[in-house]
Amino acid sequence: MDQLLSVFISVADKRNFSRAAEELHMTQPAVSQQIQQLEKHVGAKLLLRTNKSVQLTKAGEIVYLHAKEITGLYKRMSILVNELNNEPTGPLKIGASYTFGEYVLPHILARMKKLFPNIFPSVQIGNTRDIAKAITSHEIDVGIVEGEISLRNIYIKSVSTDQMYIVAGGKYPIYFNKEVTRRQVEQENWIIREEGSGTREATETLFQSLQIRPSKVMEFGSTQLIKEAVEAGLGISYLSELTVKKERMLGTIQVLNVKGTPIKRNFSVITESVELHTKSMNLFIELIEKYLKNQLLQ
Repeated sequence: MDQLLSVFISVADKRNFSRAAEELHMTQPAVSQQIQQLEKHVGAKLLLRTNKSVQLTKAGEIVYLHAKEITGLYKRMSILVNELNNEPTGPLKIGASYTFGEYVLPHILARMKKLFPNIFPSVQIGNTRDIAKAITSHEIDVGIVEGEISLRNIYIKSVSTDQMYIVAGGKYPIYFNKEVTRRQVEQENWIIREEGSGTREATETLFQSLQIRPSKVMEFGSTQLIKEAVEAGLGISYLSELTVKKERMLGTIQVLNVKGTPIKRNFSVITESVELHTKSMNLFIELIEKYLKNQLLQ
């Protein structure tokens, strides 16, 4: 059954029998036969072939969703059993929100590669909401996010705090005031992240805390893009100290002195449950904690 599900997932992902067969190192007739066996087993048509691609039926969508979960759990089971008597090895699927994934995770992965060369990480970057959903659907093994998580049935461990600042370009006129008032920042053009982002959640919390209602708001889907816009003088934003460290040293981005800031938020590790932690997952989480602790001491 595991083989049938793996073949089905590949065809569904590729939307093409030929490309799936190539990926699986199988012949196309063999792939078709596997799909037919799975359809016979579940008692429903799972795929519709067209001239250009393959589409999932309603039953196919249901089977696809659960097939991803089943194969994910099966792989996790195999790894856990193997690690009972062996060193941690094999794939480790990591998900991270943009702030952590783009500015912290590369350093941790480099350290892990040096210490545990037989662990092979793959990384999915997304906003906090996307990473949490990927955990519950068994698409990734461990996630690192910022902000609050409302989903149930997942393990959440706070590993560090992060400070958020209102920032402007180094030559932005508002910076030259010794203290910037709430009304001044309210009148500025704000550049913020998209819905579902931990940074967006933190920004909305800031607005509530300072009781400000910006009238000019631009929404960008990338922290890097926001930084470029802030440096160019397009407006101000609310960003993690981790994301603007280099720019502050260069003087291209400056922190605004606004009463009530900075505000702290948590970085958290999320997984399915402690019982399903592999050695690789535990070692990775330990590396995260050590790295962030060292950063706070600097």
